[in-house]
Amino acid sequence: MEDDYYLSGNSDDDVGSYPSDKEEESLDGLENNDCDDAQWISSKAPSCKVITRESLLAAQKEDLGRVMDLFSVREHHARTLLIHFRWDVEKVIAVYVEKGKFGIFAEAGVTLAEFVDLDPDEATSTVRCHICMDDVPAKDVTLMDCSHCFCNDCWTGHFIVKINEGQSKRMRCMAHKCNAICDEAIVRRLVSAQHPDLAEKFDRYLLESYIEDNRMVKWCPSTPHCGNAIRVENDELCEVECSCGMQFCFSCVSEAHSPCSCLMWKLWSKKCRDESETVNWITVHTKPCPKCHKPVEKNGGCNLVSCVCGQAFCWLCGGATGRDHTWSSIANHSCGRYKEDGKRKAERAKRDLYRYMHYHNRYKAHTDSFKQESRMRETVKEKVSHLEARDLKLREFSWVTNGLYRLFRSRRSLSYSYPFAFYMFGDDLFKDEMTEKQREIKQNLFEDQQQQLESNVEKLSKFLEEPFAEYPEEQVMQIRMHVINLCVVIDSLCKKMYDCIENELLGSLEFSIHSIAPYHSNGIEKAEELIVGWNTQASGNSKCQKEADRSNGKVVLFLFSCEELWWVGVMPFSGLGYNICGIGYMFQKLYICLKI
Repeated sequence: MEDDYYLSGNSDDDVGSYPSDKEEESLDGLENNDCDDAQWISSKAPSCKVITRESLLAAQKEDLGRVMDLFSVREHHARTLLIHFRWDVEKVIAVYVEKGKFGIFAEAGVTLAEFVDLDPDEATSTVRCHICMDDVPAKDVTLMDCSHCFCNDCWTGHFIVKINEGQSKRMRCMAHKCNAICDEAIVRRLVSAQHPDLAEKFDRYLLESYIEDNRMVKWCPSTPHCGNAIRVENDELCEVECSCGMQFCFSCVSEAHSPCSCLMWKLWSKKCRDESETVNWITVHTKPCPKCHKPVEKNGGCNLVSCVCGQAFCWLCGGATGRDHTWSSIANHSCGRYKEDGKRKAERAKRDLYRYMHYHNRYKAHTDSFKQESRMRETVKEKVSHLEARDLKLREFSWVTNGLYRLFRSRRSLSYSYPFAFYMFGDDLFKDEMTEKQREIKQNLFEDQQQQLESNVEKLSKFLEEPFAEYPEEQVMQIRMHVINLCVVIDSLCKKMYDCIENELLGSLEFSIHSIAPYHSNGIEKAEELIVGWNTQASGNSKCQKEADRSNGKVVLFLFSCEELWWVGVMPFSGLGYNICGIGYMFQKLYICLKI
């Protein structure tokens, strides 16, 4: 019975069925730190990126450039469109196809009216501002794209109020019923003249809107904050790891908690954090004093109890009584019978408390095991070093680290499966979704899979904790096969448990929608730093600038490859007022540097 759930076999094919060090994407939680002995590389491009303070502007410019090219508009108008559609470029394109250019502009508040300048011959004339109703010189008024013109003082006051109110990302024109968004360049110019600090705040709001208003980009919830944000490319229902090592659920920005849904984890966290279970214990084990209403715990067998305030009362019904009593009666009191409502409430509270304790104890046990096993990392490294120092026929020991990382992942999934079961088969969320018979069948199905996974995880933990570095070579080979087989089986059982949750349990709900982050054999994906094509590395810019300085006003074309620099050609060029370093790349990394 000990080997019911893991595979057998001694061939090299069996060994190869488990991913090697180089095939893994990432490691979970604590096991990710300083893991130089196992660099796991994904076979596909990562679907999430780390946006640092340095790359935030580049990431924003990338989306702005796409919209500017699509509509042939200025950056200000492109930003207005993207903020309105929460930086979803695909949605901008979809609405554009559906409503056309003028329709999407009207919805977002973009106005492309021709600029009507004041007559230069009348530069000394005055213009009436319809906000303050003063006549001001024409040079002291500003005209927006929507053709509304007001004095600079009124515009500046309007902008300052909006910035202080936190509405700087979409500042509308002051004219009545005008939905046009004000030009950010004008806002910056007018505000900086009086309040440079507010102008900086305005620019920071515009920059951070890429994260604050973007459903596909969220701040890393690390404490203290690392300053990074994570951008996902496909589904926002996923778990990611920041470059700082923080793993979290991208959907709810709490710790990674699959196979729990976000709502389940939120309720479970609150239940474990607050004093709700203390209240349950008080309800089960105490009765309120009928005089002072303080909870009183019974510490003897007699049903006549006394509160510290001096009031005596009956433990059976809670009614106030006298102090004199006999074996069969209490003075001034006749209990009669139990109050059924009170009895049922107490029994229900007691049952709920015991049920919560059952799931919480197992959740806590696996969480504690995960923390203890995470300390095995250094021990495992020492064991591998000791094995490598021995003269053994076996020279490859990646199975040890692979087994350790599989243990971490499966232990984590196993611990979060208990909060899931607490809510899935309880009355808090899905009371009306299934009958008692259906609940019993589904609970038995899930618990069978949970127990199989738990049994094999404990076996794997036992093998990895053994001092196998001191064993004879034949015994080391046996442990190796056990670990490899258990890793394969545990991965398969995790997949089956997640499939059961997604399809048989959550997938069958009719009135509620609960989704979980998908299971990945290689663990939570580690986000890579965002590299925007048109924005080169600092070192590349330095090289381009140095070579461009030598060109003395010519266009110089360079090809970067393998960190070497080849000169391709030089041709005369003049007449442009641009200084561009490192523009774009397609397929091969081709950079153009212009120096005027």
